Amino acid sequence: MLIAGFPAGAWGTNCYLVAPAAGEECVIIDPGHQATEGVEEALKKHRLKPVAVVLTHGHIDHVASVVPVCGAHDVPAWIHPEDRYMMSDPEKALGRSIGMPLMGELTVGEPDDVKELTDGAALSLAGLDFSVAHAPGHTKGSVTFQMPESADVPSVFFSGDLLFAGSIGRTDLPGGDMAEMLESLARVCLPLDDSTVVLSGHGPQTTIGRERATNPYLREVAAGHGSLDAPRRGM
Repeated sequence: MLIAGFPAGAWGTNCYLVAPAAGEECVIIDPGHQATEGVEEALKKHRLKPVAVVLTHGHIDHVASVVPVCGAHDVPAWIHPEDRYMMSDPEKALGRSIGMPLMGELTVGEPDDVKELTDGAALSLAGLDFSVAHAPGHTKGSVTFQMPESADVPSVFFSGDLLFAGSIGRTDLPGGDMAEMLESLARVCLPLDDSTVVLSGHGPQTTIGRERATNPYLREVAAGHGSLDAPRRGM
């Protein structure tokens, strides 16, 4: 399996291209602010053909390049229905203006083909299987994507802004909810095998085992508590 990732734009949001191997079809995950050039470079470098864009949530730092990427390759975008409005109204999603200089660089709106994700859905795209888990807390429509373990590759978990190395996503923006975040961490993350590789929306990769042992939020959730007030990340 091939996973090519890079941090994009003002918020350093991780964009991923996932394919069975070089020279094959691929899925693009979270093409955010100023991600278009990086996407095109990765497609060319690995000789990939995109078949879909899938989105962990609707914040502008994760969806800002959806329209140009989908338009250039005539592919659909998948998003949870509770976050779909954010593609057309990013400032409402943040509860404040994101600033005219950045707005001048964005293509706000939906691509021509939008498909909606549901909890428990099984997506088969580009010869790959993704299981979808609705994981509200950072936003109402946040989701994660898990790929199953194979003979030579451990399970891979695209956590979006649910779980980071050492932290979790913020919950103080519209649609954020700390109680929902903790419930999502317990329901979605804790059952995963320790060997599961976590590729998050921001920052370096990690594993579920490492986070179970060191992430203060995951440790508190595992212990049955939820009152921790430690630094959180994301837009």
